[in-house]
Amino acid sequence: MECTNNKHPFVFLFSLVFLTPLVCSQLYYNFYDSTCPNLTRIVRYNVLSAMNNDTRIAASLLRLHFHDCFVNGCDGSVLLDTTSTFTGEKNALPNKNSVRGFEVIDTIKSALEKACPATVSCADILTLAAREVGKSKGPFWVVPLGRRDGTTASESEANNLPSPFDPLENITAKFVAKGLELKDVAVLLGAHTFGFAQCFTFKARLFNFGGSGKSDPTLDGSLLQNLQNLCPNQASSDTNLAPLDPVTTNTFDNIYYRNLLNNSGLLLSDQALMGDNTTASLVNMYSKWPLLFFRDFAVSMEKMGRISVLTGQQGQVRTNCRFVN
Repeated sequence: MECTNNKHPFVFLFSLVFLTPLVCSQLYYNFYDSTCPNLTRIVRYNVLSAMNNDTRIAASLLRLHFHDCFVNGCDGSVLLDTTSTFTGEKNALPNKNSVRGFEVIDTIKSALEKACPATVSCADILTLAAREVGKSKGPFWVVPLGRRDGTTASESEANNLPSPFDPLENITAKFVAKGLELKDVAVLLGAHTFGFAQCFTFKARLFNFGGSGKSDPTLDGSLLQNLQNLCPNQASSDTNLAPLDPVTTNTFDNIYYRNLLNNSGLLLSDQALMGDNTTASLVNMYSKWPLLFFRDFAVSMEKMGRISVLTGQQGQVRTNCRFVN
């Protein structure tokens, strides 16, 4: 069941927010209104506090939500710690020493357990925290709530997350398998408008593109030089960080798409959007119309937030996001 008001593509985002029905499958926009009325305020306060201390955290929370939803659905499984009797997803290759923001979710959960014990799921907390990209000048959308927390995790499925090394066809196939489509790929990759990537995720473009021993000829020359200085051709630079958008690094905007038009996409999977007629057309459109990008990003995020959710009596509401009750 679709619950997005996207029949009129030029309706402002606020129309999307306020005209959307109160129910979406078994998720409801007013799910916690009576059981935890201060939920949004508590989440927002703690995310803003974290952002004041760490300019990267908004992008990190958005990525954490993505990595959650693409493995077992949006069930908070990415938050679970590995123990002697349980294997979580944090040590999967795409997550280890990479995904972050767990402490922010812990802080929010602790505050909510005081305000409304055993009520708000970790999956819903993560979904709401990711929505706060709006505080980095990005879009705002109303989040349907009522997700329950999973009691399992899958390290193997986490190892199959969409990767910066994947060709566009493989990334698209992984999106389609989750009920999304090619447009969602172009839209959600726009989250790379802020945040950072480790050098190893794109270093081959700088020094040995396709095994040629040379740099990627499509990469903008000025950007290439800057990246080679930041990521010298040695293993010790693999974990150095480069901004995904060097122009407006900490701001959620549409500059990412302008960068792609200038052959300045950092990851090969980003620049690959220009190699497909459909996604290239979207890149061109979003580069000109930031409000259209914001509107479509809100729609795609809401779609992603509904992937294989647990509701009703399924799963549980964890009291500690790192462990199954």
